[in-house]
Amino acid sequence: MASVLVVEDDIDVASLLSHVLESVGHDVEVAHDGGEGLERAFQRHPDMVILDWMMPIKTGIEVCSTLRADPDFSSTRILMLTARSSPQDVAQAHAAGIDDYVVKPFTPRQLRERVAALLETA
Repeated sequence: MASVLVVEDDIDVASLLSHVLESVGHDVEVAHDGGEGLERAFQRHPDMVILDWMMPIKTGIEVCSTLRADPDFSSTRILMLTARSSPQDVAQAHAAGIDDYVVKPFTPRQLRERVAALLETA
């Protein structure tokens, strides 16, 4: 399947994301803050990055903007998975370059479907 980098500072949420994605065959790596997420993204060049917004070191928006500024990540799918749900937040995330936006709480089915749909467009 696909290589997926999960950048999520909540260990329980990161574990759930890993479990759900690995159960459908994806190769998942987890980073627990934005700085570590960027390091791993540049090392691995994953097919998809799933970002929380509010994290230590760098926010999901900062990580997304950094990745989108690099042509090597132009085809990398980026999914923002966050508790922030205002229309302004969604607009800011899209302006930073995300491909899709999912608001927490989410269901495993919703996550699988959104990831599958994004990967089909890659």
